Amino acid sequence: MAETTGSGTTADASAPQPRKSSWKYIGPGIVVAATGVGAGDLVATLIAGSNFGYTLLWAAVIGCVVKISLAEAAGRWHLSTGRTLFDGWASLGRWTTWFFVVYVVIWGYVYGAAAMSSSGLPLQALFPDVMELKWWGILTGLVGLVFVWFNKYAVFEKVMTVLVGIMFVVTVYLAIRVTPNLGHAFAGLLPVLPDEKDSILNTLGLIGGVGGTITLAAYGYWVNAKGWTNTGWMKVMRLDNRVAYITTGVFVVAMLFVGAELLHSANVAIASGDKGLVQLSGILEKEYGTATAKLFLIGFFATSFTSLIGVWHGVSLMFADFVERYRKQRAGADSASLSGEEVASGAREKSVPFRAYLLWLTFPPMILLFQGQPFRLIIIYGVLGAAFMPFLALTLVWLLNSSRTPREWRNGWLSNGMLSIAGLLFLVLCIKQISDQDWGSFF
Repeated sequence: MAETTGSGTTADASAPQPRKSSWKYIGPGIVVAATGVGAGDLVATLIAGSNFGYTLLWAAVIGCVVKISLAEAAGRWHLSTGRTLFDGWASLGRWTTWFFVVYVVIWGYVYGAAAMSSSGLPLQALFPDVMELKWWGILTGLVGLVFVWFNKYAVFEKVMTVLVGIMFVVTVYLAIRVTPNLGHAFAGLLPVLPDEKDSILNTLGLIGGVGGTITLAAYGYWVNAKGWTNTGWMKVMRLDNRVAYITTGVFVVAMLFVGAELLHSANVAIASGDKGLVQLSGILEKEYGTATAKLFLIGFFATSFTSLIGVWHGVSLMFADFVERYRKQRAGADSASLSGEEVASGAREKSVPFRAYLLWLTFPPMILLFQGQPFRLIIIYGVLGAAFMPFLALTLVWLLNSSRTPREWRNGWLSNGMLSIAGLLFLVLCIKQISDQDWGSFF
């Protein structure tokens, strides 16, 4: 591999031979698609379909295109520089490290409870007389912990692929079952805003909510974990990334079809949040029978559990990367770069920091399953979550236009345009979410 220095120049004149893009290599894209599309994304899309029919189909498609650009940029940084994304962030200043640390600690604590609850809901609906929701949630968290603790990336990817297959079959089956009006669906590809108050912000919210937050940043780590560590894999990574968000697009469009046909046409409203999917299973049972409702709940579980184990694995890799850099700095190696080859070796997946963050995601959040979510913490969680996507988009613009990236792989006009649009979009959504918080009660 050609070593890349901090200035972005290559120390080895022999560039890696490009590998031919092939479907047989696909993997990290499936993982990022499965992790990024959680139950909340499906509910948001269902509600958009139930409120506006097919009107916002174009917004869902644009959301996928925006995320393709972000994930491609993260993967390109890892492959073109040989350095990890956290290493790139750290080169921008100490403020990025502080933001990341506060984010993963608070976000991980609250997300852990949300992911366990979301994964437990469909199991409780499938087996209502076995145990309470909080115990189902704890069980899924423990299963996720044990699975990620004892398996490296290769096994993790295979299991995620199976669960994505289940998600794909269920969502496409439901979309066909409700008999979509294809004429109206094609009309929904025209960029039209609903005629109601705050329609622009609602539309931006749908675009921004399609598949992934910190999991987009984790994509580069999964690319390395797959064994792709240099520019020879660039074409493969780009194909893999497109597959990821085409798959995401299928999930989202299918659920929008269900919302438009099953809910909008009958003027049926469902609750926001994961419980909306449990409501939908009841509606499906009345319309299409018990078998369809059970199949949907299985797909609901696959959707939630892939998000759980995806975050358990991907964000733990990022945290291990942060700790390793901190350790090297304390040892006096201030200029030492963190390489993708270290991630590819699999050593990080067995490291103490990796497993420590796994424990943080699993056990402390169980307290929230019993006590409810503390108000002030939820506000901070919401603000940090809203701030992460503009942080990711704008730091990628910075990194990929600087001498930190080899000239050949820096942003072109299209990448700069898409990342800038993404940064502005998420900045608007961040400001809206911060302004919507109940700050009066907070203080």
